[in-house]
Amino acid sequence: MRQSAPADGYTEFAAARAGHLYRSACLLTAGDTHLAEDLVQETLGKLYLRWARVSRVDNPAGYAQTVLTRAFLAHQRRRSSRERAVAAFPEVADGGAADMPLRLTLLQALGRLPAKDRAVVVLRYWEDRSVEETAGAMNASSAAVRTRCSRALVRLRELLGEDMSEYARP
Repeated sequence: MRQSAPADGYTEFAAARAGHLYRSACLLTAGDTHLAEDLVQETLGKLYLRWARVSRVDNPAGYAQTVLTRAFLAHQRRRSSRERAVAAFPEVADGGAADMPLRLTLLQALGRLPAKDRAVVVLRYWEDRSVEETAGAMNASSAAVRTRCSRALVRLRELLGEDMSEYARP
């Protein structure tokens, strides 16, 4: 029989990590906030079911990121994941965010990368994970991660252009 109340520490962990997981999911999904919310919900659900085991690992936050990344990659493998409700980002009011054009440009460029390339870039440069940690999260070899990362960065440079000075802050 399963417990009806959350396991010890799960609620606090989920509350503390949900924001970070959501930001990572937004990057993985190239700004698709609805899919990001779904991925975070799926991740937190999987963690809840396995919390007794997860709470004993050395780095539950890293484990959560791995679950999120794998949920994203699994979603990308499904045929229905290619469907998009809208082609453009909705306008969102932001209290004077001067870097909004840069953010939108980066999200659009990330969105044009293949799912695995996007995952490598987010894990390596947003999450600041090592090659080995990224390889573990993606079920790939370290050499494959290095190669994919190198190719993804070349593609991002092509998409963004060499001159990003128009987006730089003074």
